This record gives sequence, C-alpha cells and structure tokens, in this order.
Amino acid sequence: MPDAVKAAHYIQQLDDARCEENWDAVPELVRKVRKHAPDRICLTLTAEIELAITRACQKAAPQDTDRPSTAGGPAVGIEVASHIPNLITAIENETQHPEESFQAKVCLGWLHWVMKDYPIALVRLPKNFDLEYPQCDNLDTLSEWTKVCALKSTYLRANCLARDGQRDMAMAAFEAALPSLSSVWTTKTARHQLRYWAELFLTEYCMLASQAIRENDELFSDPNCLASFRTWSKYWASAKGQPLAGGYGFRGSVPRRQVWSEYYHVLSELLQRDLPFPTGHSEPSNDSSARSQLRAELKKVEIIFQGLLYTETKFPRADEERTEVEQFVDRVMQNWIILNGHGWKEQDLGKGGRDALSHGTLDTLYGAATKTYHSTSVLRHLFTVHLAVAEFDLAFAAFDSYLDIIKKSKARVAKTGHPEPALDDDATMLETISACIAALCRFGGRDAAEKAYHLGLQLENLLERLANGHVSAEENLNAAKDGHLVLTAAESLPPRALALTYQAAGLANAQWARMTYDSESRTHFQQKAVHCLSKSLSPELGLGVDVRGVFALGTLLAEQRNLHYAINLVKTALLEDVDIDESQELYRGPCWRERSLIPLWHLLALMLSAQEDYVMAARACEGAMEQFKDPFILFGTRSLNGAYQSEHLNEAGVEDGGYTSHGIVDEMDDFEKESLLEIKMTQLAILELVEGPTVAVNASSELLTLFTRLFGDLDQKVELTKPELPRTATTAVAKEQIRNRRASVFGSRSIRSGRGMRQSIFGSHDKNLTGIPPVPQAPGAPAVQVTNNEYAQSKRKSHSLSRSGSGRRHSLRRKSRSGSQGAIEAPPPMPVNGNLADYAGKDGAAAAPPPEEPPIDGVQRTNSFDSNEEYNDGEASVLAQVYGSLLPVIHFSQEHSKRKRKAILIKVWLTIAGFYRRAGLVADAQQACTEAQNIVQALEAEILNDTTGDVSLREAGWGENKSTEELYADVWAEKGYLSVACGKPYEARADFETALTHFPDHAAAIVGLSDILLDIYSEKLLPPPVVPSLNLEDSMLSDNPTSLQATTKSPELPLQPLGLGTAKIESKLDKGEDNLKNGMAALKLKSVSSPNKSPELPPPHKATSLPLHDRLAARDRAYGLLSGLTKLGTGWNNSEAWFTLARAYQESGQVDKAKGALWWCVELEDGKGAREWTCVDAGGYVL
Repeated sequence: MPDAVKAAHYIQQLDDARCEENWDAVPELVRKVRKHAPDRICLTLTAEIELAITRACQKAAPQDTDRPSTAGGPAVGIEVASHIPNLITAIENETQHPEESFQAKVCLGWLHWVMKDYPIALVRLPKNFDLEYPQCDNLDTLSEWTKVCALKSTYLRANCLARDGQRDMAMAAFEAALPSLSSVWTTKTARHQLRYWAELFLTEYCMLASQAIRENDELFSDPNCLASFRTWSKYWASAKGQPLAGGYGFRGSVPRRQVWSEYYHVLSELLQRDLPFPTGHSEPSNDSSARSQLRAELKKVEIIFQGLLYTETKFPRADEERTEVEQFVDRVMQNWIILNGHGWKEQDLGKGGRDALSHGTLDTLYGAATKTYHSTSVLRHLFTVHLAVAEFDLAFAAFDSYLDIIKKSKARVAKTGHPEPALDDDATMLETISACIAALCRFGGRDAAEKAYHLGLQLENLLERLANGHVSAEENLNAAKDGHLVLTAAESLPPRALALTYQAAGLANAQWARMTYDSESRTHFQQKAVHCLSKSLSPELGLGVDVRGVFALGTLLAEQRNLHYAINLVKTALLEDVDIDESQELYRGPCWRERSLIPLWHLLALMLSAQEDYVMAARACEGAMEQFKDPFILFGTRSLNGAYQSEHLNEAGVEDGGYTSHGIVDEMDDFEKESLLEIKMTQLAILELVEGPTVAVNASSELLTLFTRLFGDLDQKVELTKPELPRTATTAVAKEQIRNRRASVFGSRSIRSGRGMRQSIFGSHDKNLTGIPPVPQAPGAPAVQVTNNEYAQSKRKSHSLSRSGSGRRHSLRRKSRSGSQGAIEAPPPMPVNGNLADYAGKDGAAAAPPPEEPPIDGVQRTNSFDSNEEYNDGEASVLAQVYGSLLPVIHFSQEHSKRKRKAILIKVWLTIAGFYRRAGLVADAQQACTEAQNIVQALEAEILNDTTGDVSLREAGWGENKSTEELYADVWAEKGYLSVACGKPYEARADFETALTHFPDHAAAIVGLSDILLDIYSEKLLPPPVVPSLNLEDSMLSDNPTSLQATTKSPELPLQPLGLGTAKIESKLDKGEDNLKNGMAALKLKSVSSPNKSPELPPPHKATSLPLHDRLAARDRAYGLLSGLTKLGTGWNNSEAWFTLARAYQESGQVDKAKGALWWCVELEDGKGAREWTCVDAGGYVL
C-alpha cells in the first residue's frame, strides 16, 4: 500500500544511489518507489533507462578500465531502445514534477547520443533548466541529480554541435550554462557523478576554447576568453584532496595536465603579445595592476601544470624523448624572457621581484633535468638564467656541459646519419656559443677573455670550412674526430646565425688583443677582429646596421686610429632610418632604440674630438641626450628623496622637492646609467680642452648632480668645503662670480667674454650640460671659482693643459694633418647598398704595430686623415630586421650593485680632483682625493667583512671594471700628480710607488713615476736637502697648497749644505754633461788605483748629486716599467707612456729607438680623443 513518507525516503535514496554511482542498488530502489509512489512513472522509467545505458557502455569497453563509461563512444545493442516511446509519453504526461521531467528529457537525449543519432539527440536534449522551467525561482534548491543532468545535457548538446562542425554554437552552449551551474564548481560536497560530469563538461569546454583561440587571435580581446579555464581552476581547487574520475573529451582521453597546458598556453600568449588582461570570471584580487594579476595567475597555473607533468613523467631511457617536458621548458623560458626584461617593472612581478622569478625558473629547469636525458635545451636555458642572476660560474659550467654534449651529439649524427630530434639545431648552437662569448668579453677579465678566444678559434675553424665548402658528411666526420664543431644541416643555416657567428669571432679576437701579453701578435688579432666584424655587417648576411656590431668595429678602428672609417661607420648607424618594432619594447623597455645608441653617440664624440672637431664632438654629446626629445622624458622630475647633497648640489639648487614623475633613467640598469655619466665626463673634458680647466671646474658640480639623479644615495658623505677666494680676486669680481657660478659649456657668455675668452662652442647658454630639467638657483658663494688674474696666470704658465692624468702635453700633436709623412690612402667611398664592411678596408685597416725595433730610416705608421675634409654620409642602407640582444637582462645582487656604484663615484671624485688640480685649486683637489680615498677604504672594509668568499681585493669580480686594489692605485696616482703640481716630486714619487704596490700595471702611476725617475737620472731633480730649510717664510709659502702659483715661487734647493760657506756652486742643470764626464773619469781612476774598493761617497750633507749607480738604476727602472706597460693591452696605444719611453731611450743613448717611439707617439696623439677609448662602454667591445 502506498506510503508517502516511505516514498519520499526511497526517492531520496534513489537520487543518492545515482549520484554515488551505486547502480547495483537502483533496481531495488526503483521497485520500492513504484510500490509507494506509483504515480512517479517518469522518475522510475528514467532511472531504469539510465541504468541500462550505463551497463551497456561498460560492457562495450571492458578493456578500458580507466576510460569513463560514457565519454568514449556510443554503445551498441542497447535493449532499452524500445522504451523510447514510453519515455516520451512519460515526459509528456509529467506536469507535477519539473525536475523529473527535465531528468527524463536528458536521459532521452543521452540515449540517442549513445546510439549515434546526434541530430535527434540535439533536438531531444533540453537547454538549461532555468530556460526550460522558468517558473522555478530558486535554482539553489535543485537536487544534486538534477544538477548532474544539467551538466550532462550541456555537455552532450555541445558535443553534438562540435561533431556537426558548429564549434561556435557549442561554445555558446557552454557559456550559457556557466551562470546557472556556478555552484557546482565550488561545492565541497559534490559526489561521484557530479564531479564526473563536471569534469567532462569543463574539459570539453576548455579544449574547444583552446582550439578556437589558436585559430582565431581576435578571441584574445574577448574579456571572457579565459572563462572556461578559470572555471576549471575553481573546480580543481574545490576537488583538492578528493579522487577524480578522470578528464576525457569526446574524441578520446584528455589528460588533466593537457587542460592545464592549454590554460598555460593561452596565458603565455597574452603575456608575450602584451594583450589586455581578460577580467571575465576572474577571482577577486588585491593586486592593483592588470600585470600583477596576470603574473599571479600565470604563476599559479605554471606550478600546477609543472607538478602534474613532473609527477606523471618518468626518467627516460637513452633512446627516449621527453618532448612535452622540453616544450614546457621552452614556454617557461619565453615567458621568463618577457618578465625579466625592461618592459616589466619590479612591482608587477609580485613578492621577490625578478630574483624570485629567476630562481623559480631555475627550480623548474633543474626539475626538467631530472626528467630528461642530456637535454641540450635544458642546459642552454640553465646557462641563460644563471647568467641573468649573475651566477657566472654556474652559467659557464652549464655552458661547458652544453658544448660538450652537443659536440658529441653532432659528431654522432655525422657518423650515423640519423637525426636526433631533441638536439639543438645548428643556428641555436651557434647563437648560444655567440652569447657565451659576448658574456665572457663583457663581464669577465683576462681568464674569461682567454676562454672566449678559444671558443672564437672553434668558430673561426667552422667558418673557414663553410667558406671553403668543406661541409660534406665525410669532412664533418673528420672534423668531429679532431674535436671541431660540425653542422648537421649547413645548407639550411640562416644568414642571421652566420652573421652572429662572425660577430662573436670578432669580439673574441678584439678582447683577446686587449688582454694578451704577446704584443707581437696583438696586431694579428686585431686584423682578424676587424675582418670578422666587417663580415658580420655584410648585407648578404642580413644583419644590416646592427648596433652591437657597429659599436665593436667602430671602437676597434678608433683604437687603431682609423678614425675616418670609424666615423663614417658610426654616423651611418646613427642616421639610419629604422622602423621601430613596438613589440620589442615589451622586452627592452621604453625608448630602447635611443638607449642602445647612447654608446655610439659617445664614441662619435670621442672620435670627433680626436680630429680636433670640438664643435661637432660637443654636439654629439648633446645628441645622446637630445634624441629623447625632452629632458623630462629622460630624467623625469623625481625628487632626491633624502639622498646626499654636497655643498655643490645645495648651491646648485637641487632641493628635495615633492616630484614623483619618473624618467627613462629609472628604467636603465647600472651599465646604461654609467654610460650617461661617462658622456657627461667627456663633455667636461672637451670643455677643458677648449676653454681651459677653470670653466670645467665650475661645471664639475653637475657630475655629482647627475650621479645623484642616476644612482641615488650611497650612504656616503660627499662634499667639498667652500674654498676661500684667491687673494688676487677683488670684491667686485667675487660678487660677479657668485651671480654667475655655473660657467659651464652652456653657461653665461658674459663671464667668458669678461675673461677674454671666445664664445662657447657648445650652444645656447640657457641649457646645462646634462640636460637635467632646471632647478631653482640658490644664492650663495660658489664651491669653486677662479678669477681673471688666476686664469691669465695659468694660461701664461702653460700653453696647453693635458687631458691626461700627468697634467702635461707633449706638444707632438700636429695642428694640420695634411703634412703627415707618407702617402695618404684615400678612404673608400660610402657604399650605396649599405655595405658597412667596406668601411674597414681590405683587412688592412688595422693599425701598424708599435715599434719594437724601428729602422733608422723610418717607422711604420698608420694613415692620417685631414680633419677639415667633409664627412661622406652616403645613402641610407636598408636595415635588416632588428632583433633582441643575445644576452639576457642581468640583475646583479644589491651588494654587487653597491660596490659598482661606489667605484663609479670614486671615478667621479678623481675626475673632479683632476679638474681642480689643473685649475690650480690644490686644496680642493686634495679634498676630492680624500673623498675618493674614504670611499675606497669603505669598499675595502666591506670586502674584508664578506663571508661568502666571492669577492677579492686584488681581483675584479664578474661585471666589475676594477678591483679594489686598482681603485686604490687610481687614488694614489692622482695624489702623485697633485704632489707634482705642488712642486713636491719626492712626495709624488712615494705616492706613485704606493699606487704600484696596489696595482703594478697602473698606467698613470707608471708614467708619473718614470718621469720622476728620468728626472733623477738626468739630474733635473736634485736630491732633497738633509737639513730642512730655516727660511720660515719660504717654508710656510711652499707648504701652502692654496694655489699653484704660490708653490712655484719657492726657492730652488741649495746645491751645498747649509752653514758650510757662501761660495756659489754652478748649477748641475747647466753643467750636467761636464759633471757626468768628470764623475766617470774619477770613477775609472779610482778603480785603477784600488780595484778592490768601491769609490768613496761624500757625506750626505756634502752631496750635491746622486751617485751614478743610483741614477742608472732609476733610468733602468723607468725603462723596465714603461717597456712592460707598452706591451700590455692597456698601454700599447698610450701616447704618454710611449713619449716617456722615448725619453728613456734617449737618455740611454738609443737614438733610433727613441725616434721610432716618438713617431709612434705622434701617430697615437694624432688620433687621440678627449678621453681614453675604454670609457665609452664598461663592457669593452660588447653592448
């Protein structure tokens, strides 16, 4: 007899049994429902048919135990097909229970679907429940089995539409069902069937969405393009810790990780194309920016997919491939390149920034290494990422493994003829080797340059075999046996890879030429470098006017004094009309083209100054800044935020304002910022050459201003005391200079005209040197001022002031180069097809080697060019495709950056000290040296307290230009020249000696010490008196370092001991030769009379000269120091060293060698820039 209570109970049990997939209990429950609720015909019939379909599907595919019972394909021989009319009748008669009617319709459509009647199934299947039964207001009260049927209906409808080719309609069906089923994805109590059909629903939806996005890029602009994947993510999060039935699509099994793979692919495409972030169905986030949200979502998906992939992948056998792992790693690296680039800011990357990003990528790569066997792509990526985090030792260890494996693999392919799919292709191999050479040359020292040179030799051998056509299988096998690189498909090698190979070989030779101790081979290395770099710029290789190649070749030619070719080459690159690829801004950052050209502008300025075209040189310095159109674009209006301010900066009006706008400099790394600072120093050096050091002194405060803007506060007190005005300055002049304290190259013309100086060559007076936006002028006395009289005295004292640290010009520079000895070879015309390789000549553009033993009748010399000839710009060549840098964006540790910035600040202070010294302001120069020395001492303390052992005092680390000991040498060398300026040669000698104890190859210290030693030998410098002078007035005057003029008025050292008579002794400077002859004769006579006794020396208080042996030792030591310096890569083109060496030759009677050295010095001075060539870029020849 029917019982309503029992009926409700059994109906609920029937729903629970179906939800739990307890099909064995369904028949008994159906019987009990029919007994107690005979009117629920639609419900019981639907349950019976569902049971029959399930068992029929399980019977059709018993071998696929892991395969879902209904997802694979329709079952055959279903006996319940005869019940279709009865089910239709039951549906039509059911009016009281809409949920049971909906369930029956879904069951009917499911039955047609498994019978392959897809069109009929599509007609029978209902749409969403809320559309079928709008009278039901609260959808949350639906039973769980009704929700399962809703999922099933949507899935089957979309499947039928997709089978019919109506993918868009299928996607629309899925999208329409998402809102009504939102509770399904987040429920924590979902049972087996609900999760089962939910996963089928979502996997089908995600795969269709992925296919649509891959075929139609316009879908990326849809805010809901990630709706399916985000819904899948919610479902995955709700199912954590519970067993899942599987995720299989309609066309066969689909591993869950493939859904995550497609999700990761779509997010990666959004990142790499820099598309708007889709907000549809996204979870609430605290991240303010869209990029932060994209990065967080990408990271979450990457972690989940990586976990599934690595868990389900076993380590392969030697003959197996792990393509999916390597594809995932490649995708991770493509994303990492974008995230690590200049286009993304630190705050967009979330917690940890770039450091956490790169180390997370390293974890991914090392995990991939445990799932692959000798994967060249994984090792290549390890090299790149370790390089990006400045772990150079690990990076080059990974590269060594990569090179060893790929050489053996290429040799194996050459031997067997069977290709290996997982092996890097030839182009990738060559680009990786080129990147390694570039990194070694840019960030390493001599050992790194030697390693780069050996890699370059392998590339040269490969290029030679390619040029000769020796790339057959047999020839490759022979080359592989000899340990050489071989190509597996040389005929398909792209021209760009070949150009990069030539460029890398040229960089390796150029860097080794600078580092090698073999002076005789240096010219050979330079010639090979010029040839390879010129070849890399050939139009047939497709590289075109590549900035890196142009810079390397231009710098190399400038060092060899081939200025005409180098200037034309650089000007062509700067004037090239480039179609800017906006997509590269995502990696390189804003204004990347202008930023990459800064070193070229600097190089052009130095070369023009070497031709004494100071107007164009100054304009080139301005061009580096003006290419950004507006100084506010470059520097912004950001305040100093409490950074240190010296008295110079305070007087300059640099106040800690409330500005918040950032400029391009805030996006630059330390190397780019250093390039801007070096251009500023070059501007001041040109200013000093043209208008004297006094004007440069007044403009030197801008160096500190620029340094503060670029690098901020280093917690270092940097200030100079305000010097007293010279006594010769009148009050009126002092007040005038207070009102016009910044007499820089863009300073007031009235000041210069008042001094009798010609109008500034540098342009308008309303600008400043750096281009930093103007700041309010603060009243007060200037930090450094020089009066008219002082300037006139300094001009009378010396006709010219040197740009070198010695403060001395050799007067060997000829005003007109048209009178150079020897024929002048005409430069080749500028090619109309943009063949930049022709600018370097026929491999003969390298300068002649410095004279070791020059012939008597002449010396080999490089060609000189007329400074007045017009520059031939030629026609603009067609630029090849602009591509990214070989090297990743490298982020050094904070400790390394702090050390590097301190080294830069030391250079700034020493540069300022040089300006003060040459202007005669000795006190300020001494104080600037003291500031530099304090910074060096602080740097030394930091290194000594370092516990990692990665840094050393004597060795410059990776990415550092100078070691701490060399920085000490710089300071002591500048102190030595300051002592020379004060008329204290013996103190200068001690300073130079101290410099050499810190760094034995310091060029400036060697030249300064050698000058003093040769003065001692020639007796131009007399020995110091044993008894100090009793003239208090003179001694106080001589000890007062206020001005250079006061020190020059001190009396000469007496030639006899004090208190031993008033007889005058003739000066040794007038009778040096007679005294030397008499001394030699006396020495011979003494040796004859008493051969076993050395000549007796006079007592110190009676000595008027040094013994001959001491003088000879001084001369020989000077010769030894200079001879070694001129053989080094840092001194082979040092004109001051060659000039002093010529003097050493002359003093020792080697006239022919002296002539040769002087002629070589003439050639070097003939093409010498305002500063050394190495200041152009901190990375040597590599940008």
